[in-house]
Amino acid sequence: MISNEQALSLNESGELSARTPKTTGISVFGLIIMNVVAVVSLRGLPAEAVYGLSSIFYYLFAALFFLIPVSLVAAELATGWPEKGGVFRWVGEAFGPRLAFLAMFMLFIEITIWFPTGLTFGAVSLAYISSDAAFSAELSANKFFVLFVVLSVYWLATLIASRGVGAFSRIAKWGGIVGTIIPAIILIVLGFSYLIAGNSPQIQLHWGKVIPDFSNFNNIVLAASIFLFYAGMEMNAIHVKNVKNPLRNYPIAVMSASLIAVVIFVLGTLAIAFVVPSREINLTQSLLVAYNEMFKWAGIGWASPIIAACLALGVLAGIVTWVGGPSSGLLEVARAGYLPRFFQYTNKHGMATNILLIQAFIVTLLSVLFVILPSVQTAYQILSQLTVILYLTMYILMFSAAIYLRYSQPNRLRPYCLPGGKIGMWIVGGAGLSGSLLAFCFSFVPPSQIPVGNPWVYVGILVGLTVIAISLPFIFYALRKPNWRASNADFAPFTWQREERYEESSRGTSSLIPATMHSTIDAPCSHTRESSVGKCQCVTE
Repeated sequence: MISNEQALSLNESGELSARTPKTTGISVFGLIIMNVVAVVSLRGLPAEAVYGLSSIFYYLFAALFFLIPVSLVAAELATGWPEKGGVFRWVGEAFGPRLAFLAMFMLFIEITIWFPTGLTFGAVSLAYISSDAAFSAELSANKFFVLFVVLSVYWLATLIASRGVGAFSRIAKWGGIVGTIIPAIILIVLGFSYLIAGNSPQIQLHWGKVIPDFSNFNNIVLAASIFLFYAGMEMNAIHVKNVKNPLRNYPIAVMSASLIAVVIFVLGTLAIAFVVPSREINLTQSLLVAYNEMFKWAGIGWASPIIAACLALGVLAGIVTWVGGPSSGLLEVARAGYLPRFFQYTNKHGMATNILLIQAFIVTLLSVLFVILPSVQTAYQILSQLTVILYLTMYILMFSAAIYLRYSQPNRLRPYCLPGGKIGMWIVGGAGLSGSLLAFCFSFVPPSQIPVGNPWVYVGILVGLTVIAISLPFIFYALRKPNWRASNADFAPFTWQREERYEESSRGTSSLIPATMHSTIDAPCSHTRESSVGKCQCVTE
């Protein structure tokens, strides 16, 4: 879901924003690698391995209706509105600060909720470092062991993050490669070698199994989480301005990265399905079990603890680097006047100390679910689905904003612009919006393939946590006060705010913004082409 490279980029900039990067001349190949690293993660593969060959359909569906639309739409938004704020800026330009704050808060709270699930996978990986497979399996299922690891590592990560970017950036440098890319290659090579060598797979290899049985509604519930596999590529959209001929090369990079990500996910999932029977798949253990079985078959059982350590390193490095990123983004929004001064406190290293502490207490509270609920797997599934729901809420707002801005600000200069005019935006943005809404609805239904205890308790907890998370930003927004805005805040006004102030200035009232900003308001494109479906579409030279 979240990559180390992506997190490091956010931390170094100190915010979640679409600011212009300092580097120039990114190659198509370089952008492909950045996007692959941003989305590829192995921890969720067992959840899709339950579906066997039909997982291919779900991966392709999510790529067409989510991954590609996110990448292309975010590129237009990031280049059209490059000021600070990221998704807060984009949604605010379309729907105002209330929904913008909701989108930004969803991004923050989503990653906060993701931490326990990500660390759960790390705890299981640590358990499998032992050479005793039976002991490892027992330890990984121990709720108190998992809780201890989650809380210990997270609070340590918070302490490290509070000391600034320099204290933890080195930890993340190789985390994505060592903890994700290399294990993925090993998983795929061994899994298909196991099959090619003549061993009987644990799934039926028949092309008719690729299309899911839609008569069984439960077959598509668990697959809703697959959308979160592809989340995060919107962050790399900020680099589109540094790609030569972005109208041609950026889509090539996106399509190539999407293809590579789909191949890794599909082949990795099938590799697990070949080795681990569907009825025995466990969301937190099956990836390690698959590695163990493959290594035994290959006669290198001694490698199991090594791969477990690599996976743990990848997860833990991601946690450490992502503790500081979203909190820095929320800090910028807070300084703009949307959260009380309490949330704006920073230490000598410039880190949002109070936000970090609040985030840590939320993680602690959610982690206790591992003790209260019937099994670690139940808590893992609830928090995973809650993460999907909140992240999809942000994406629904983002896609809606992109479509709306084509009408409200048609002449805005967009260095990268989705081709096809308004119809093109409706096709691509509409596909992403429809896919996000569909996955959002399915995320509330208990999956029949995974034991979650009482389904009514499961749904009740999920709905309750969702309502609380969505209500909080509206409460903060309703209670906001003028003195919440920091005196040195440099968050630029939204375009519609500048227009209103410019109109006031034109009527004789004192202008509230510098005169140099007036000329940038919804400025016409320097190069346009007429469209039969709307006004002009901005293009690069």
